[in-house]
Amino acid sequence: MKTPQIEFESLETIKHFQEEKLKDALHYLNLHSPYYKRLFNKEKIDIREMGSLNDLAHIPFTEKHELQLFNEDFLCVSSDKIVDYITTSGTSGDPVTFAMSNKDLDRLAYNEAISFMSMGAKPSDKFQLMTTIDKRFMAGLAYFLGIRMLGAGIIRVGNGIPELQWDTIQRIKPDTIIVVPSFILKVIQYAENNGIDYKNSSVKKAVCIGESLRDADFNLNLLGQRIKEKWDIELYSTYASTEMGTSFTECTAQKGGHLHPELIITELIDDKGNSVKENDFGELVITTLGVEAMPLLRYKTGDICRFYYEPCECGRKSPRISPIIGRKNQMIKFKGTTLYPYSVFDVLDHIDYVENYIVHVSTNNCGTDDLMVMVGVKEPDDNVEKELKDKFRAKLRVAPEIVFETIEKIHKIQHPEMNRKPIKFIDKR
Repeated sequence: MKTPQIEFESLETIKHFQEEKLKDALHYLNLHSPYYKRLFNKEKIDIREMGSLNDLAHIPFTEKHELQLFNEDFLCVSSDKIVDYITTSGTSGDPVTFAMSNKDLDRLAYNEAISFMSMGAKPSDKFQLMTTIDKRFMAGLAYFLGIRMLGAGIIRVGNGIPELQWDTIQRIKPDTIIVVPSFILKVIQYAENNGIDYKNSSVKKAVCIGESLRDADFNLNLLGQRIKEKWDIELYSTYASTEMGTSFTECTAQKGGHLHPELIITELIDDKGNSVKENDFGELVITTLGVEAMPLLRYKTGDICRFYYEPCECGRKSPRISPIIGRKNQMIKFKGTTLYPYSVFDVLDHIDYVENYIVHVSTNNCGTDDLMVMVGVKEPDDNVEKELKDKFRAKLRVAPEIVFETIEKIHKIQHPEMNRKPIKFIDKR
């Protein structure tokens, strides 16, 4: 396999390339999508007049509630062409079902293969998959298919069970693990408790999913620092979603996940739906390219990020995405201050004696946001509460209500049986 040349072309060339892809996508939707055909008719949109990426601004956004309400209307193929059904994780509402054709699975594999190549992966590599491939989960399947297309070795261990992870590492000697980064700390702890020389193991790289490793300047955040201090392996962030069917994976420069121009068109918008200025943060909006079963047009992801447009050290000129700083629907207005849950997490993650926590937001009698943090510490007292509030005021200018609970109770709330990701934020508004 070769890295697609379009990723190394100028931004202007990439723009023209995507405009041709967009014409094909609009034509396909107009022919095959009941939902978008109805939208074009209702809004009197003539897709033949759409010749530029700027013309997208004339098309209404697609939002998650529309995917939930009109799910089958987004299907562009007959049921006999569907080979796999997937659901979103449901972290921001009810899960959404996605159907995929054989062509879509090939596209998914291609996306992951070229993403792995950008971080220096080769056919001779061995990947240990520490994420689930079942439970209607897209990511695990995507990784499996991508590694297979790359021609590398795959070890499907699944999530959890540090003992089994280490048994596999010692038996088969993978050089790369695919993992939720906080689980790496549990893998390290198991190794330390059981005399395993993990620092000299075969593992040299980790592809990290589901949790952020870096701040907006691409420096390792506290989680990334804790892993790196213990285990000096290369950490690569990746950002993706089921709706995109595409991932933004860091290259060897580790300064943002690269856009694959042939697979997705991106926009960043403000609260009014207008494009943000270059270098500003905004909500990510995506238009999928080359999807057969359930393509999306101007889908609002709810994720807040920014893009970097200067050429990358790796030679690619495709835009790069920053770490996600929050979700639009999770924005908190507390005592006149705008916050995202991640900023609250960041304060707590930098306090050594905080074992675990859950952030609660609710609406008070005045109709404004109330913020409460449930904290698990070994020895809670009034001094600890005061210190926590002081740290919040120093970082965020405001301090939430602090409620102490047992570490065990918080852990149980964080990890309900059917959830794929730990719960750290509960929105009761």
